[in-house]
Amino acid sequence: MRNEIPSPTAATIHLATTMSILLPLIVAGFMVLQTACSSGNAPQTSTQQASSAQADWKPVEQAMGKAGSVLPDGVYKIGLPRTDLQVKVGDVELKPTLALGSWVAFRKLTAETIVMGDLVLTEEEVGPVMSRLQEGGLDITALHNHVFNESPHILYMHIEGHGDALKLAQAIHAAVALSKTPLTAAAPAATPSATPPASAPSEQFPLDMKQLDQIIGRAGKLNNGVDQFSIPRAEKITEGEMAHGGEPILASMGLATAVNFQPTSQGRAAITGDFVLTSGEVNPVIQALHENGIAVTALHSHMLTESPRLFFMHFWANDDALKLARGIRAALDKTNSAK
Repeated sequence: MRNEIPSPTAATIHLATTMSILLPLIVAGFMVLQTACSSGNAPQTSTQQASSAQADWKPVEQAMGKAGSVLPDGVYKIGLPRTDLQVKVGDVELKPTLALGSWVAFRKLTAETIVMGDLVLTEEEVGPVMSRLQEGGLDITALHNHVFNESPHILYMHIEGHGDALKLAQAIHAAVALSKTPLTAAAPAATPSATPPASAPSEQFPLDMKQLDQIIGRAGKLNNGVDQFSIPRAEKITEGEMAHGGEPILASMGLATAVNFQPTSQGRAAITGDFVLTSGEVNPVIQALHENGIAVTALHSHMLTESPRLFFMHFWANDDALKLARGIRAALDKTNSAK
């Protein structure tokens, strides 16, 4: 009896035809991927992307004389703490991270760069700095106090500018250099093992940060002896009317409610910062703060053309830290803050 070879079925023929088409495509795809990787065109890691973003701002860093950080939203922010000043409110000496932190924040738009900032100045520094900023094309959007009875008296100048990032940085540097604000060149990059911590470990901080977080409902961040909270608003804020193509302003450019705790004695803290409010929130927040022993020290604008219209309410207290946290939470609950 003879074994007959079965004839190929339609399914077998179809499979063979499909493989004859797909196999060359798979091989070609693999070769393209291999070529891309060997030529340095492999997808960037998050670390590589962060390094690339930082490098994009190198000319601004060099013009300012100080390095900043690229934030998750793409804003490049440079802190300029007034470590040269010794300022007291009563018997409390303010740490720079409590209420003496100048800063400028740059953001690239489609056709230009926008910069916003807050400069901490003494009375005698205001005039020269203001004049030089205007000569450099920057706008002054506010000038005011933040706290009461500080010594020496400190003023806060809010600024804004649009244009070429390098020219804006050069103009700001020229103005800030007329003050005694420390402006130092960025230090060479250190190895991770040689880099000191930004602040003391949380277990050495005399306040219970976990309890503060739980009460306020947000996570604070320890920054050189001060527990800092940043709470953005829930709605979109624009420069100019939203209905007419206003450009969004990000929370990291000064539009987040800021609350800072500086320990003063056992279980107590000096607190200050500012609430970012719409008009209808102003008086409910004042009432909540007053009911909890927190003084309102200033109410004003920081910008000129934002939409919706915003008001910035500054405050001060020195009392039991957990009690003050509950007062801050009561005030936050009166606002349209992001959850």
